[in-house]
This record gives sequence, C-alpha cells and structure tokens, in this order.
Amino acid sequence: MSNLIRRDPLDDLFRGFFVRPVDFGSQTDAPAVTIDVKERENSYVVQAEIPGVKKDDIHVAVDGAVVSITAERREEKDVKEGERVLRAERYFGKVSRSFQLAQEIDEAQVTAKYTDGVLELTLPKKAATQARRITIQ
Repeated sequence: MSNLIRRDPLDDLFRGFFVRPVDFGSQTDAPAVTIDVKERENSYVVQAEIPGVKKDDIHVAVDGAVVSITAERREEKDVKEGERVLRAERYFGKVSRSFQLAQEIDEAQVTAKYTDGVLELTLPKKAATQARRITIQ
C-alpha cells in the first residue's frame, strides 16, 4: 500500500529564503531631505538637511504659501591608473520636497544659505491684506 503525502508548493518556494540574508553591501540611497520649520513674528525659517549635494544642484521655488526644494546628486567614484577595480558604484538621482505654510511668502525678500549640508531659508511673510467691505448701491 502506498502512503500519500500532501505538500504545499509554497512551502518549497519559501523554504530557506529567510535563513541566509543577502548582503548587498553599502548601497547609496537618494539623499533624504529632512526639514525643520520655525515661525517668527514676520518670517519663517526653514532648515533643510541635504547632505552630499552641491550648492549649485539645489533649487528652491516659492509660489504663494507653497515652498518646493529640489536637489540633484551625482556621484561617481574615479579609478586611478594601475588600480584593479573590484567594485564600482555610481549614483544619479533627484529628490524633492514641497510643503505649504500658513501664510503667503514675499518671494522678493527670500534669502537662502547653504553650509555643511544644511540649507537655511528665511521666508518673510507677506503683509496680510485686510478684507475690504464693499458697499452695494
């Protein structure tokens, strides 16, 4: 008499999959833009951490109360003559971040400074316009 053994095909598919984790080494990821926003009486101060990006590759756009920060990073490792290449990595990527503030920004007065991987924006608030009462004739 023969014995029947019931097998689940998924057991064979995933058997040993989680036993030995695969290490791909240190992968270069896109730089994350972390943001701190502080409000002052007449302005907002934004500190955005954008490590590993050149100043010329950062773009800031202000549209009303919406602020957009875009950074592009290009990284290549040079190999010198006479070296044996065991591994070469390159990274090209773009990261962006947009957020809306509570009040519109005066685009003409915005200042930006980039030091040690931190972009600091000073965003002056636009003067609030009072609602005008209209008389109906």
